[in-house]
Amino acid sequence: MEYISTRDENRRLCAAQAIAAGLSPEGGLFLPEELPSFSPEEIQEMMDMDYQERAALVLSRFLPDFSREELAEYAGKAYASPKFPQSPAPVTSLKSGPHILELFHGPTCAFKDFALQMLPFLLTASLKKTGVQETVVILTATSGDTGKAALEGFADVEGTKIGVFYPDGGTSEMQRLQMVTQSGENVAVFAAAGNFDDAQNGVKKIFTDRTFAEELKQQGFLLSSANSINWGRLVPQVAYYFSAYCDLCKQDHLTFGEKLNVTVPTGNFGNILAAYLAKQCGLPLGKLICASNRNRVLTDFLSTGVYDRNREFYMTTSPSMDILISSNLERLLYLSGGQPLVQRCMEALQQQGKYEVEPEILAQLQETFACGCADDYETAQEIRWTYERDSYLCDPHTAVALHVYEQYTQQTGDSAPVLIASTASPFKFAGTVLEALGHEASPDPFQALEQLSHIAGQPVPEALASLADRPVRFNQVITPANMKAAVTEWLSK
Repeated sequence: MEYISTRDENRRLCAAQAIAAGLSPEGGLFLPEELPSFSPEEIQEMMDMDYQERAALVLSRFLPDFSREELAEYAGKAYASPKFPQSPAPVTSLKSGPHILELFHGPTCAFKDFALQMLPFLLTASLKKTGVQETVVILTATSGDTGKAALEGFADVEGTKIGVFYPDGGTSEMQRLQMVTQSGENVAVFAAAGNFDDAQNGVKKIFTDRTFAEELKQQGFLLSSANSINWGRLVPQVAYYFSAYCDLCKQDHLTFGEKLNVTVPTGNFGNILAAYLAKQCGLPLGKLICASNRNRVLTDFLSTGVYDRNREFYMTTSPSMDILISSNLERLLYLSGGQPLVQRCMEALQQQGKYEVEPEILAQLQETFACGCADDYETAQEIRWTYERDSYLCDPHTAVALHVYEQYTQQTGDSAPVLIASTASPFKFAGTVLEALGHEASPDPFQALEQLSHIAGQPVPEALASLADRPVRFNQVITPANMKAAVTEWLSK
């Protein structure tokens, strides 16, 4: 299986090369030339496997450069206790009907852990397989969760350095504390003035600056990424959709072969793209429901075919979705219309800040995708209603997904079983959740954790509680224009 760039089909790499590179030099994203296919019999066989075995099997079909034994070893280490509980991605069924895929039981309490506990193994192995001798410099922009998960995964990993840029004032306080207190001799964290898109664009400019890349190479450094623009970041997420389907069948909530709708709260389009890939590979999924917050650029695109970033940017209570440029949508465009569609759309996005797909492309997308959005008021209502109705505590991002799912069923009457991707622990957003439940939250984030714990009768995750004792290591704020200089200064130390 070869990997090709969405912007240059003539650039062909093996899986290990694609993971090591992260982003193609011309700015394209890597995709397998042909998606693997899972037969019903193969999916049924997964029902008798644990999560680690399921993940290794799914990854083996996408990453032929790695043996099944290698991937089983990586999955066993990445998803082992105490990083994850006995069941890394459990499914909880609410009394009101939806099934919740809990993706927040990892070391940073967010779904990014599934990819970013696996990626260090995939990346370091890819470097060895491709003969790379340089120290890999991983640069990542984050809207909140990716940064901490990447830092946690790569901290003190030999042969790597990891630098994270987050929007100054654009994350929850708990997300910020998780990053700026990160331990590790090979890590650096920067607050970037502006929003996530500014930080992400700054990172992309660094990656496509070939002169800078050559300068770094002469110093013994090689750039790579831990954002979901890196295929090694995205593909581990495909596995948990297979796992959830198998678990629902084992729990008799699904008859094998029955279609399962999936609702995903998303800003950068990576998590829902993983569900799309699972569906394209043979998993019996129905509608994929894309849930946006007030920054509803994806909702508008899937409704009208027009992607327009020329709009006001809102800072919301679901900050990990505060994004106006959804990088992984480029991969969907390629799968829908090939390189010509990608080139036309990306050029228009760069020059005019918007693009439009042809009616037939939009119709094709709407066969698979539905969409909707929720503002902060609707998000707070959903947190409260879900807690009162189902005795289930959810975070703001999950609440957005629940609200959009309810919108979808009311509008369509679709009564198919649904899986809600729950992407973060409610304790990461304790203040927002407390206020949604009608309580005044303490301005001290750690007191707010204790408040929520007392009200909900649930313990504070140790990964969050322990932050109170950690010193702040990183407090530098830079402009996006100075990001390259900040990287240069960091690497020279």
